[in-house]
Amino acid sequence: MLGGWVMDPLGMLAAVAGLWTVAVVTPGPNALLVTRLAVARGRRAGLAAVAGIALGTLAWSLSGFFGVQALFLFAPLLYRALMLAGAAWLFWVGFRLIRGSFQPLPSPRATAAPAFRAGLLTCLSNAKSMLLVGSLVAAVMPRGAPLPGGLAAVAEMVAISHAWYGAVVLLLTTPHAAAVYARAGRWLDRAAGAIFIGFGLAFVEREL
Repeated sequence: MLGGWVMDPLGMLAAVAGLWTVAVVTPGPNALLVTRLAVARGRRAGLAAVAGIALGTLAWSLSGFFGVQALFLFAPLLYRALMLAGAAWLFWVGFRLIRGSFQPLPSPRATAAPAFRAGLLTCLSNAKSMLLVGSLVAAVMPRGAPLPGGLAAVAEMVAISHAWYGAVVLLLTTPHAAAVYARAGRWLDRAAGAIFIGFGLAFVEREL
């Protein structure tokens, strides 16, 4: 296996790119957060959230490469605690969206710092992302793979996440998208809040 990595590093990176692209484009909390911030707060806030998600992806992918997945497997209580903490964060985001939908719609503002934090915390709140990353690394990279190869795969995963969610932001920050939010923003926020809470409930159901 190690020889395979040495002989075919491009094949390994291609496998990582393909699998991670499928994982990223599958709808989840990250996509929902980026979508909502882009249409409600504008391009700067949306891209700030994307940067936070990219940093969260970096943290999970480095954890996967360096074997933190084994820590969760040997310490299931720690994994469960992180999952429940992540569910609590998703509950809180959903509650705030639903509560805010009953107040006057906010005008778009360039609120980069809160959006960055929201993106980072939403990405980190899903401990299953770490297990996904760990499984991907185990499937396509040999045990004992050289550090440069691992770091290249990590950089690739971060770049794919940043490119995909950035494209989503650019697509949604158009005058037409802003007009749709102006007409139906309250209902969109209530739907997004309910979905966030649904994600949180799904995490709790898996762990209890």
